Amino acid sequence: METNHSSMTALISSFGRAYHSENDEPKIFNDTIARQLMTDEEYKQIAGYMLGGIDFFAPEKKPELSDPEEALKWIVQTQLAPTPLARMRYCEDMLASAVRMGVKQYVILGAGMDTFAYRNPEMLSKIHVFEVDHPETQQLKKQKIEIAGLSKPANLHYVPMDFTKDNLADKLQKAGFQFQNRTFFSWLGVTYYLSKEQNQTILKNISSMVPKGSSIVFDYADNNLFQSKVKRVQNMVSMAQASGEPMKSCYNYHELEKALEEAGMLIYEHLSTSEIEERFFKGRNDYLHAFEHIAYTLAVVR
Repeated sequence: METNHSSMTALISSFGRAYHSENDEPKIFNDTIARQLMTDEEYKQIAGYMLGGIDFFAPEKKPELSDPEEALKWIVQTQLAPTPLARMRYCEDMLASAVRMGVKQYVILGAGMDTFAYRNPEMLSKIHVFEVDHPETQQLKKQKIEIAGLSKPANLHYVPMDFTKDNLADKLQKAGFQFQNRTFFSWLGVTYYLSKEQNQTILKNISSMVPKGSSIVFDYADNNLFQSKVKRVQNMVSMAQASGEPMKSCYNYHELEKALEEAGMLIYEHLSTSEIEERFFKGRNDYLHAFEHIAYTLAVVR
């Protein structure tokens, strides 16, 4: 798999969603398309990559995870899948509510292998979807959509963008974005890797380009992230550092509230780790549980 780093990250996230859809019950987030965007070779390679990481993730568990299927299940359910599954479920639940309230556009920042537009034909008749991502990742996505035999919905717009160089408003405008329409943004798995100044700039840019009542869902790390004693949290931080994309930002609630206020937004709903556990993981009898020190926020432009 010769892909850039962002493309590889997108494929690994897609693997977690595909594994969950095919193997886990009950479903937290059922991405029925994710598996179609991966070749059998890619799926096996990523599974092998995950299994090869057991010595890093939890060497003490090797004796009880001698069966490869159980080992893969443990790794995916504890290390890889919890946050992507729950945050996508939360995001799309909030999007459905926003559409019922009149939102006409959905912007996915860092879309990766997102399959929303292919799973929700009824909603696509009511809104326009704008997938924003790095040109190379987006090209890979298009190739995989074609190979899977899927047809691009008329209301789906690809927005190739280098976040380090390009202007979001300019790129959206070229793709047919209507700035007068209320819009829902998803911004998932990103805030951790940017400085607080960079996060603030993006939030301000978003609030300045759309009307009052537009909204955004994002996840972030709480202010105990870097001091955490939880092994899988330490794993996450270490892996990000080793990959050359270190985690940089974490917030306490009041700090986040102030940052959003300065960006022209208000917190409409906030889910802490314990609240995420209660809403999406309660009563499970497998390894899936909310990831420690991660929270979700729905913010509204005021």
